[in-house]
Amino acid sequence: MRQILIFCFLLVFPAVIRAEKTLKVACVGNSITYGAGIAGRENNSYPAQLQQLLGEGYRVENFGHNGATAASWGDYPYTDMPEFERSKEFAPDIVLLKLGTNDTKPQNWRGAEPFAAELGRLADTYRNLPSHPQVIVLTPVRCFLTEEGTISPQKIAGEVRPAVEKLACERGLGIINLFNLFGDRWDATLMPDRLHPSAIGAGMIARKVGDYLLAGKKGRKPSFVPEGATAFCFHGFRGYDFRSEGTDCKVVCPAREAEGRPWVWRARFWGHEPQTDIDLLEKGFHIVYCDVADLYGSDKATERWDRFYRYLRKHGFHRKAVLEGMSRGGLIVYNWAAKNPDKVACIYADAPVMDITSWPMGKGTSEGSAEDTRRMMEVYGFGSEQEAAEWKGNPLDHAGRIARAGIPVLHVVGDADTVVPVAENTAVFEAEMKRLGAPVKVIHKPGIGHHPHSLNNPEPIVKFILQATGRYGNPCTQAVQGNEFRSAAGWKEGSEWHTVERDIEESLQGRQLKLLLLGNSITQGWGGQRKLVTWKPGKAAMDRVLGEGCWESAGISGDRTQNLLWRIRNGNYNCCRPEYVVVAIGINNLVVGGDSADETAEGIVAVTEEACRQFPDSKIILLGLFPSGKEKDSGVRRQCDRIHEVLAARKFGKKVTYVNPSQWFLDDRGTIREGLYIGDYIHLTEKGYECVAEHLKELIR
Repeated sequence: MRQILIFCFLLVFPAVIRAEKTLKVACVGNSITYGAGIAGRENNSYPAQLQQLLGEGYRVENFGHNGATAASWGDYPYTDMPEFERSKEFAPDIVLLKLGTNDTKPQNWRGAEPFAAELGRLADTYRNLPSHPQVIVLTPVRCFLTEEGTISPQKIAGEVRPAVEKLACERGLGIINLFNLFGDRWDATLMPDRLHPSAIGAGMIARKVGDYLLAGKKGRKPSFVPEGATAFCFHGFRGYDFRSEGTDCKVVCPAREAEGRPWVWRARFWGHEPQTDIDLLEKGFHIVYCDVADLYGSDKATERWDRFYRYLRKHGFHRKAVLEGMSRGGLIVYNWAAKNPDKVACIYADAPVMDITSWPMGKGTSEGSAEDTRRMMEVYGFGSEQEAAEWKGNPLDHAGRIARAGIPVLHVVGDADTVVPVAENTAVFEAEMKRLGAPVKVIHKPGIGHHPHSLNNPEPIVKFILQATGRYGNPCTQAVQGNEFRSAAGWKEGSEWHTVERDIEESLQGRQLKLLLLGNSITQGWGGQRKLVTWKPGKAAMDRVLGEGCWESAGISGDRTQNLLWRIRNGNYNCCRPEYVVVAIGINNLVVGGDSADETAEGIVAVTEEACRQFPDSKIILLGLFPSGKEKDSGVRRQCDRIHEVLAARKFGKKVTYVNPSQWFLDDRGTIREGLYIGDYIHLTEKGYECVAEHLKELIR
C-alpha cells in the first residue's frame, strides 16, 4: 500500500510543480521595448508595467536595445546585441518579439520579404531553445514622424505590419496588434516625440499584452476546421473559406479560444476596417461570415443565416452571437435579430441602414442608389416603390422587439454621413429605443462621413462587446500602479508617479495625524508637507481649520480608483495612525479612463473597503465625487449623480461615513457657483478648498 501511495505521489508531484511554476516572459525589441525617453523606465517601460499587471505568477524581463533591427544587415542587428544572448540565457517560457520599426530606415530596408525572413529566423532561434518558449510577435505601433530619411511610417503601416501578420500565420506564432493602439492621430501625451511611447503609452501596451497573455492562459487551442475548407491568413490568424449548403462562408479562429466558443458574425464587407475583429480574435472570439450579398436583409437572407446558425451550433459555437453590421449590413443584422432575439448577445452596427426608404431608395436627403433599389425591390418582391415605402419590416420597425429582448446595442456613426444620414436612420432608432427604456449607445464621429467605418482604436467597441457577453473585467477594481509623468501634474520637474508615491510615504513617517486625505489631483492640491508637490492651493485653508502639521495629503495627480487601491494596499500609509481618513476618488475614471459611472462606483467601493482593512483604527469618510461640469445636465454631471446614487445605496458598515458633497458647490438651479472651480470645472480654486475644509471640519469634530 505504501509503495502505491509513493507511486501516486510521484505521478502527481510533477504536475504540482508545473502548476506552481513562475512563467518567464522575455520582452525582446528595440527602444520602444527598452523604454527610451521614459522617466523612471525601470518602473514605467512596458515590460515593467506588464510585470505589475501579471503579478507573482510571472517574471518579466526587459531585453530591449535602442535602435535594434531584425535584419542582420541593419545598423544595429539585434542578434549582435548583448541583450540577445541574455534573453536566451533567461530560458524564457514566453517571448514577446517586437522589431521592425528601425528596419524601415533607408539604410536598413531591403523589402518586406527579406525583413520577414530575418524576423522568422529570430523567432525560430527562440522556439528552438531548450525551454521551447511560445513566441508572440507584436506588430509595430503606429509612428507619427514627419521628417524624411529616417523611420518610415508608410513602410511600417504598408509593409512591416502585413509582413509580421503573414509570418505569424505561416509559422503558427502568436500575434498582438499594437498598430491601432494609439489611434490615427498623434497625441503628445501618449507619444511625446512621435515615435516612443510615454509612460502612459507604455501602460497601454502593457495592458494589451497582459490581457492577451491572461486570456490565452485560460483559453484552449481551437479545434474547429470546416470540412473541405481552404485555409487563408487573416491579419496573423488562421482562417478558412468553405461552403455550407451551397453558400460561401468564412471563419477565422483565435490562437486560443475563449470558454464557450464566443463568436462575431460579420454581416457584410468582409475584411473592411478589421481592427475590432482583430482585437476580439486576440480575446478568444471566432469571426464568421455567411454571404448574403445583394439580399438586403430579405427573407432569403435571414433564412440563409438561420441555416448557417444551425451549422455553427452543431459545431459547438455559443448560443448567442455578436452581430456586426456595417452600412447595408444593418438590414440583415436587425432583421435576423428581430426574428431570433434569443440568439443575439449584442449588436454593433456601424453607419447602419435602418430604413430602406433612406437608402437605397433615397427618399430623404440621401441620393440613394438606383441599381441597389432595383435589386432590393426584386429580392423582396415589391411590386412598386410605394409598396416598399409602406413596408413595416425595416430595422426601425424592430425597435420594440429589440428593446423587449434587452439586446445591448451600439452604433458608431459619422455625423457628416450623407449616404446613410444619421437623422434618418440611427437617430430615429435611438430615440425610439430610449423611449422604450432600452440599452442603446451611440458613438458620434464629428465631421466624418459614411467612411471610414469603425474607430481606428476600437477599444470602446471591444469593451461594449466584452461587457455584453459577460467577459469584461472592470479595471476600476484591479489594483495597479500609476504611470503619470507630466510636470504639469503639479510636481517638481523630473518627478513621475513612483517618485511622488515614495514622497508620500516619506512624508508620513514618524507622524501621528488627525486627518489623512486620499485621492487624485484634487486631493493633491491640499499640498500638506510633501516636497515634490509644487501647487498647493488648499494648504492654507486646511492649516487654518485643523492646524499645520496634523494632517497630510496623499493625493496623486491622474490617479484613478485602481491606482489608489494599489497605494492603500502597498503603501504602508497607516504608519501615521490617522484618526480620520478621507477617500475622494473617481473623476479620472470618468473623464480620462472612459469608465462608466457604475464601473467607477465599483472601484470606489473597492477602495473604501480596502481602506477599512488597512486603517483598522481610523474613521473612514467617503466623499462622493465633487460635482463636475458646470451645468446640471452636463454629461459628466449625470455620471457623478449616478455614482452618488450607487454609493448612497451601499451598506459600508459603522466605521464608514458616506457624504455626497454636491450641495456644497451648487446654486438653486444645480449650477456650480462662481469662484469655486477653475475653468475645467473639475479642479478647485482656493475658495473651493476653503468650502471643503469648512465642511470637513464639521465632519471630524
